[in-house]
Amino acid sequence: MVERIFIKKEKEIEVIMAFNLISIIEEFSRLKQIDREKIAEIIRESLESTLKKKLSEETELVVEINFDENEVVAKFDAVVVEESTGFLDEIILEEAQKINREAEIGDIIPLEMPVSDFGRKTIQSARQAIINRFRESETEKVKVDYEKQKWEIISGAVKKVEYNGYIIDIGFTDALLPTEEQVETEFYKAGDFLKAYVESIRQSKNGVRIILSRKRPEFIIKLFENEIPEISDGIVTIKKIVREPGFRTKVAVASNDENVDPYGSCIGTKGIRIEEIRKELHGEKVDVVLWSDNSEEFIRNAVGPELVKRVYLADKGRFAQIIVNEDNKNIAIGKGGKNIKLAAKLTNYKLDVLLEEEYEEIAANERRITSPIFDLDGVAEKVGNILHEAGYTSVQDIHLATVKELTHIEGVGVKTAEKIKESAKYF
Repeated sequence: MVERIFIKKEKEIEVIMAFNLISIIEEFSRLKQIDREKIAEIIRESLESTLKKKLSEETELVVEINFDENEVVAKFDAVVVEESTGFLDEIILEEAQKINREAEIGDIIPLEMPVSDFGRKTIQSARQAIINRFRESETEKVKVDYEKQKWEIISGAVKKVEYNGYIIDIGFTDALLPTEEQVETEFYKAGDFLKAYVESIRQSKNGVRIILSRKRPEFIIKLFENEIPEISDGIVTIKKIVREPGFRTKVAVASNDENVDPYGSCIGTKGIRIEEIRKELHGEKVDVVLWSDNSEEFIRNAVGPELVKRVYLADKGRFAQIIVNEDNKNIAIGKGGKNIKLAAKLTNYKLDVLLEEEYEEIAANERRITSPIFDLDGVAEKVGNILHEAGYTSVQDIHLATVKELTHIEGVGVKTAEKIKESAKYF
């Protein structure tokens, strides 16, 4: 009696597991947004994979699924045997004759078996295989969805903060805004909404993880494309962008249509377009710079055209000296030197910001260094040779020497020393 109750209980558990199989899987699929056809395919393939281990190699198996009735049935042919060796596609003669009275050893009997007849272990194995396939399917879905979103801006809510970054709920999956892709001046808490650039995807043992960035220059480019129709339409082009995340960004733009002002397009009426971008960047300074093939003009635009009086380019190398008024010098350099550093990166020039008098002094020093003493007014050939023999070969040597030092040279008097010193000062 106890044995019968136990067997009955075992059977009830198997039936419940079989009955719940589809409903559990359907609920799982609903949460993961997978359609019924995909569900049927996953269940069918998973069951076939599990059940074929209990069938002979040559046996064909068909799994039929009825969602409305919560039924899963396996169809296959069984061979009539005198004694079963444990395969499902074997049926002993006594059982076969219940189906077909004329059945004999060796006959083939078509069978239809509901999942509940497979046993608890088989059902558990099948269910685990199905769940594993769902996870694989989810991974593939995320990959497909990711490919659509790659290198675009997406929105999401901060789900939680972990040691390696913010976990962001972006709808179809969770994404990671890692520490190295964050702006150091920005901080978020759970529930905050943000926009970020889809930078890459990483595969792990737990599936795929979409990696976001708010730090990369590409994030700024996408913000410009989304906010400025002329850029998204290709009329205005972003030629180059440099950024100090959280502090300042410079974006060089040019127009492909002479009738379209690239600067005005980016700024917008009353500055509304660029202001929207700055808001998204939490107040980060964004400079729109007019691109030019003329280096002097481009440098002027990069530093700030209203700040620059003149630009002098070096004869060799990528060096430039920028002349500004005293009131504008600190502005041109920028807080922490960021304005001039970013302008240098944007133009690919080494830049020095100078006042007019500083430039003149530097220029004079360069002239003195490269000019021989014979070019000085008041230096006759005889005096020049005396100075040269004493080691004073350039105008700069005279400029740096004192009158007392010069008068120690035999043949150079006080009046001569004072005269050539004065000449070197204004050379």
